[in-house]
Amino acid sequence: MALFDKVFSTQNKVQETLSPTEAFAAITLAACASDGYLSDEEARGISSTLSRMKLFRSYPDDVMRRMFDKLLGILKRQGPSGLVKAARESLPHDLQETAFAVATDLVLADGIVTEEEQNFLNDLHQALEISTETAVQIVQVMLIKNRG
Repeated sequence: MALFDKVFSTQNKVQETLSPTEAFAAITLAACASDGYLSDEEARGISSTLSRMKLFRSYPDDVMRRMFDKLLGILKRQGPSGLVKAARESLPHDLQETAFAVATDLVLADGIVTEEEQNFLNDLHQALEISTETAVQIVQVMLIKNRG
């Protein structure tokens, strides 16, 4: 192992600490970026979705912007799975199914579900310890919602 490999592997192991709201937003960001690309439309979709939730209603635009800057930094360094791992530690149990539902909705919104997105949602339901039955119900409802 080279000198810089030792230094950078240690830096990459530093776990990010997220607030519960950051954790929720992180799940949505990871979902939209799970296909390897985050479009402007997807970013607007995240913002629109979160702004309608009471969890984020009191967040001014500048606070949201700083939060997403932090989350995008983690995403760039650790990828979607690293972002989910950081989020999982801080996401309250009562928001896990909600986070999965919102992530599923955002993934399905464009009408195209890539293999990477399917794998992400499968991994997410397991990481959040959501039963397969509940996850399937959520996916079915979101498919119906996004038909039109």
